Parts: sequence; C-alpha cells; structure tokens
Amino acid sequence: MLEEVIIAGFGGQGVMLIGRLLAYAGMLEGKNVAWMPSYGPEMRGGTANCTVIISSEEIASPVVPYPKSIIIMNKPSLDKFEPKVKKEGLIVLNDSLIKQKINRDDVAVVRVSANDIADQLGNLRIANMVILGAYVKKSGVVRLETIFKALEKALAGRNQNLIKINKEALKKGAELVKE
Repeated sequence: MLEEVIIAGFGGQGVMLIGRLLAYAGMLEGKNVAWMPSYGPEMRGGTANCTVIISSEEIASPVVPYPKSIIIMNKPSLDKFEPKVKKEGLIVLNDSLIKQKINRDDVAVVRVSANDIADQLGNLRIANMVILGAYVKKSGVVRLETIFKALEKALAGRNQNLIKINKEALKKGAELVKE
C-alpha cells in the first residue's frame, strides 16, 4: 500500500494540521510515513502545502512530484497541482472556494463545500477537518477513528476544547462521500 498526497491552500487554512494528522494516524496504524511541509513567502495568507506519504513499505524519499491524491483548499493551489496528479488519482477540493471545472477526466473528483459546512457547524476554522473527513473516507488510507486519536494528541492541552467540534467536522466530511 502506498499513498502519496499533497495538501495545499492558503496559510491559515489548516493545511499543515491535515498533513500532521494523516502522518500521525499512519504511524498509529503501524505504517511508514513521511511529512514534508512547504510554506510560501508568508505563513498566514501566503501559500502553503505539505506532502504526506503513507506506505506499508519503506519510504525512499519524501519528495513527490506526481502525487496519487491532492487535497485542495483554494483555487491557486488547484491551478498548481491539478496537472501533477497521477492518472486514476484523486482530487478532493473545497467547493466553497473553488467553482472551476476540473480539466481532467482521468481522475476521481470529490467536491466538498468545506467552508459552508464549517460555517453551519459554527466555526469556519474547521473547514480543514471537513475536507479531511471526506478524503479519509474516499481514500481509505487510514481509519477515521485513527484520525480521531491523532486529533486528540494534536489538540491536547490548551486546545482540548476544540476536539469535539473537530470530530464533528470530520464525521460530516466523511458522510458526504458515497460508498
């Protein structure tokens, strides 16, 4: 099993947290993982992306020029990474901010109104968890329950009060994906 995913968006959209949660969940499930962040000129508001590899085999390099999957939070990131997705790959995108048509017919596309759903749940900052829930359900790379465990570790301490709403957002995202 090998999953290579690039997560991309503006700084402040929780792109790095998605990547860390995926990597940590992979570790909890006994898989080999790599996580490599990349920031634009500014952290908040600039572009940010990270690469996560989850594999049952050893990982030779964290560099992934052509990922199997992408999770995209904004239009500039879609423009940059859409052409790089492998044939038969997966694009999960934030439909709240990206209205354009995907220019490929050789990939699966999951559109998630992440910002709209997060707003309905009462906190726009959990849009990243909505889209992560959809990706985890569609890809099957890790179990949603393992993401919950990773979330509890990541938000331990001063952010403990955010665990419940983040889990709710993850579940909502997963519910959007058809079996």
